[in-house]
Amino acid sequence: MAFQTDAARPADAMAIKEASELLQVPASTLRSWERRYGLPTTLRSPGGHRRYTFAALNQLRLMRDEIALGRSAADSARWVRGLLDEANPARARIDAVMEASAASNSGSILSVLDQARSDLGLGPAIDEVVLPSLRQIGTWWEAGICDVGQEHFTTEVVRGWLAKLVTLSPPPQSEEGVLLTVGPLDLHTLGLECLAAVLADQGVGFRILGSRTPQRDLTAAVDATSPVAVVVVSHLPTHRRAAVESLRAVSATGTRTFYGGNAFMFEPSRKQVPGTYLGETIEGAAQVIRATMAR
Repeated sequence: MAFQTDAARPADAMAIKEASELLQVPASTLRSWERRYGLPTTLRSPGGHRRYTFAALNQLRLMRDEIALGRSAADSARWVRGLLDEANPARARIDAVMEASAASNSGSILSVLDQARSDLGLGPAIDEVVLPSLRQIGTWWEAGICDVGQEHFTTEVVRGWLAKLVTLSPPPQSEEGVLLTVGPLDLHTLGLECLAAVLADQGVGFRILGSRTPQRDLTAAVDATSPVAVVVVSHLPTHRRAAVESLRAVSATGTRTFYGGNAFMFEPSRKQVPGTYLGETIEGAAQVIRATMAR
């Protein structure tokens, strides 16, 4: 059963002015999104005014955040509809994670993730269930539906699950490993932890450096460990330049470089960036790395 926090009654919903102030999106833009892309479908008051329920606000937060990453409004609307579509095969698993998160039930979360891995494979389970669930919890936190403690709890359960998979993975097929890091200004490493788990599952060795890794520390690690390749991830456009400088420093050593993250999602952001772009999915990134290493 999907976790619902929405009462579909206009009296319980929010006027467009309140929604605009809450989301920091102009009311004219909200009207435009609904008119052009059908997102969200709003209720109407007896007087014909738009009313935004929790479900509608959730859609709008997701769309706003995708546009902030650089997607077009049309692409963002398609992405949000796909994520929230009840016909999406992963939707029931995401809902199960959300319900277990709301109940602080780590066992149930782990059960869903294990079953998703068994049914889909590790990479698709991460792309289709794990990361969408965490993004949804992020929108809940912003909406005040859950507190930061619930977000941290669920993230740590996922981290523990990934760490266990790495521990139980087969030995690397080669002594040559991949060095994984985020840019000098980037804090979050969960995406790298997901990629590391998939690489380990496929027999690829790796080492992860910490968050906000300075360029000098990265090049020192390259000199000390002689990795077969280096992956640098950056999530915010404002952090992209520092990440590119790290990539250039690694490339100057002759080491193969890969890069990914939301800061590089769109083609203009990848111009003159040394190395190979990893794409938008964890499974795809692992395939790119393995294919390049095989060559």
